[in-house]
Amino acid sequence: MKNHLEFEQPIVDLQAKLDALTKTALPSNVEVDFQDEADQIRAKIEETRKSIYSNLTPWQRVQLARHPRRPYTLDYIRLGFDDFSEVHGDRLYSDDKAMVCGFARLGDDRVMVMGTQKGRDTRENVMRNFGCAHPEGYRKALRLMKLASKFDLPVITIIDTAGAFPGIGAEERHIAKAIAVNLREMMTLKVPVIAVVIGEGGSGGALGIGVADRVLILENAYYSVISPEGCASILWKDRAAAPDAAAALKITSDHLKQFGLVDEIIPEPLGGAHNDPEATAATLRKHLLKHLKALKRMPVKKRLDARYEKFRDHGQFEEEPLAKAAH
Repeated sequence: MKNHLEFEQPIVDLQAKLDALTKTALPSNVEVDFQDEADQIRAKIEETRKSIYSNLTPWQRVQLARHPRRPYTLDYIRLGFDDFSEVHGDRLYSDDKAMVCGFARLGDDRVMVMGTQKGRDTRENVMRNFGCAHPEGYRKALRLMKLASKFDLPVITIIDTAGAFPGIGAEERHIAKAIAVNLREMMTLKVPVIAVVIGEGGSGGALGIGVADRVLILENAYYSVISPEGCASILWKDRAAAPDAAAALKITSDHLKQFGLVDEIIPEPLGGAHNDPEATAATLRKHLLKHLKALKRMPVKKRLDARYEKFRDHGQFEEEPLAKAAH
């Protein structure tokens, strides 16, 4: 297993044993059949895989969400959409390559698709800014959302970012305002909007393209107000406590569905999306088509009201009578 994670070591060890067994060279006059032993190891590998991936901790799911071979936004656009034509620039400052946007076709529908894009190597990560968008990225996304609304095109957003870029330049160009404006404007877009978290869903950087009629999430993705490491640094004063923070934050797909923060969990192949990107993309496409068909049937006002109520219902709080609170 290339780029395997620490908790996957038992599988790696068994696979190494199987490879060594099948590649064993014996003298031509010696006849030994290793088939039974090899079959036993293969069965053990499958059993171990099911055991490990059926009992993942929140921190292990975070690690899978960040896996270097995990499919990224452009992979899903290539595998799940047709006729993608990228559009560049926010018409104010520059073109942010951490945010890719463009026209595409999903089934019989023409759509506007956009999402945060990470890099595969150092050079591409520098170009893509590690998937952390600048203000101009969010302004580009909003420009194209409004263009989609003008031409009655559904909007599909794909989320995979540790968060918006927190650098000085981004602050000087008003990153907080850019995200806030997106939140406001996405709430009133008249076309259907579907968001899907495919890997990391970090803080406002994710929410900046995440206000939607339907919010979907891949099985091993996460969506959180802060990274586990950031939370651990604040509460435990130690980034090494990230596994504890991941458990406390309730950021996995199961917890998010339980709390009503996402609408549906999209299953992944055993071991994660990177083990079969084509199958994962096909599953994602099927779910997008299903939700898009349902949303297109809804009257615009009903869809907008439901979108508003969906986000108003997030979180829990209690109110006390004014007289009691005064004491």
